[in-house]
Amino acid sequence: MKPEARSEQLQIRVTPAEKSAIARAARRAGLGMSAYVLSRVLPEQPEQWRERLRELEASGGARTALAGLSAWLAGLAASELPGAIAEPPPAGLSDFHANYVAAMVEQACAARGVDAPQWTRGVAPLARPAFASDLASLRLHLLAHSPPPFRRRNLFVDSSVGAQV
Repeated sequence: MKPEARSEQLQIRVTPAEKSAIARAARRAGLGMSAYVLSRVLPEQPEQWRERLRELEASGGARTALAGLSAWLAGLAASELPGAIAEPPPAGLSDFHANYVAAMVEQACAARGVDAPQWTRGVAPLARPAFASDLASLRLHLLAHSPPPFRRRNLFVDSSVGAQV
């Protein structure tokens, strides 16, 4: 997606000390002052979240899209997570994928000590259990070792956010 050309200007009043502090922070981040301030005020994560969800929906729920979403969630800091995932997934996701996304979000939030967004509570758990493997011999392992957010949603998996199997 091509970024929109900037045609407007915004001016804020700061003290000389505040301006120096912003300039130092921008240098540490490797950005100009305008880019640094914009990155703090308008973070990119919400758009990245929407893009990941669009990819998941367009792929029909491909495992690669879920793995990409998992890796992206794992890379977010506790301070970034709430703002990044505030918007609910699109209504077009299957019940399975809506629950999987909600479980990944709940797991990421629990790992960082932040509250899960309200929309996760509106995703009803699956009526029937879904297992990550069709092998009957693995079901007991999956039942015992699935992370709690997944178990609560009747999803039984071997790994969670950020893990690669």
